Amino acid sequence: MKAARGRLVHITRKASTGRVGGASGPAVGAKFKGRNRRGFRRWSTLSTITDAEPGRRFGFEVTSVAGLPVSRWQYDFEPAGDGCVVVESMWERRPAWFRVPTSTVTGVWNRDEANAANIATTLARLKRAVEASR
Repeated sequence: MKAARGRLVHITRKASTGRVGGASGPAVGAKFKGRNRRGFRRWSTLSTITDAEPGRRFGFEVTSVAGLPVSRWQYDFEPAGDGCVVVESMWERRPAWFRVPTSTVTGVWNRDEANAANIATTLARLKRAVEASR
């Protein structure tokens, strides 16, 4: 992706909406509410920022009902010429017993396949946003 690294950091900050607890921006320990949808299904999660290194890494842990772990998401920004490469990663954190209930709520039974498609969509949208801002 050809984009100025500083612009990607700005977009990352802008994407961190739904802040919880009065944080003014992305900082380690800050929390934000995730609003998710898939078809007619809707659900919310609470995320805690674990990494906030401008131009380098943005990461967060996602929890669900009663603070149960769901996942970890991470975006790494690597310099490449006059732009950068963005790598989006996800780690599954749900306990085995929690997978059937969460799959029922979300409608996602094949998490690996769904996440691969969602990651591709997110990175394509990020690329379009950055290139449109040039």
